[in-house]
Amino acid sequence: MTAPHPYAADRLAQIPVERREIDVLGGTTAYWVYGPADAPITLIAVHGFRGEHHGLEPVVAYLDGVRVISPDLPGFGETAPLPGRRHDLDAYAQWLTAFATSVAPGAEILGHSFGSIVVAAAVAGGLDTPRVILVNPIGAPALEGPRGILTRLAVFYYWAGARLPKRLGDALLRSRIVVRVMSVSMAKTKDKALLAFIHEQHDTYFSRFADRDVLHDAFVTSVSHDVRESAPRITQRTLLVAADRDDITPIEAERALQKLFPQAELVEIAGVGHLIHYETPQPAAEAITRFLAPSADGTR
Repeated sequence: MTAPHPYAADRLAQIPVERREIDVLGGTTAYWVYGPADAPITLIAVHGFRGEHHGLEPVVAYLDGVRVISPDLPGFGETAPLPGRRHDLDAYAQWLTAFATSVAPGAEILGHSFGSIVVAAAVAGGLDTPRVILVNPIGAPALEGPRGILTRLAVFYYWAGARLPKRLGDALLRSRIVVRVMSVSMAKTKDKALLAFIHEQHDTYFSRFADRDVLHDAFVTSVSHDVRESAPRITQRTLLVAADRDDITPIEAERALQKLFPQAELVEIAGVGHLIHYETPQPAAEAITRFLAPSADGTR
């Protein structure tokens, strides 16, 4: 039985969407364009680890007056891995810079979770964008978070998946049981219908990675880096949308992260964890809309 999409019937279905492809760094990147071509604001949105573009659709549903371009990261969803490259932070940052420059130069940019690390590294490295938005930013080492023990277990899990015979390793990494454990550990909502939707989203999209090598590279990148290393070099206005029950980066670490940026605003959403994009997409979108609105003097 399919869980009903809580945001599709009255909002998402009303937004025009088009799938496109482009060659980036020798590989084919699949991306989706939501909203009208003449929207006053264009926003590139980068998803998190093991996810793909569908995960950010609940936020897209509430972004009025914004054209959203949402690619699948290399090696995930419908985007091919980068040929001949290790999928480390440099590779992802170079890919994002090349993608944004080709598809929507000068667009605003958003990153969720692992996407926050990629976006921050790309912008710190010179990606041209007027403003930066980071949702559930990874603002501290994952191994030091409230669930550091679980993260260490995850390190072993991805290590085993990469070292076991290919068939066994692939089966372990795509295990529906493990995916469900991940989903349950991140969700905070008590709403049974919403919880069913979240679990179905993870069941459907969390194992759409190209191969175990790409997945292992991305995981190592996700636990070896965080936004702090890029923050001081990001001079653009930045919005951080953080959760007060995030088990990956506690809210105290997000408050400390804000101070590392030359100019950053922090919006805290109560009662939610690392799944702001699924559990509280409307408050997140409202914060993003306010941030992107022209100022009183007409500047961006």
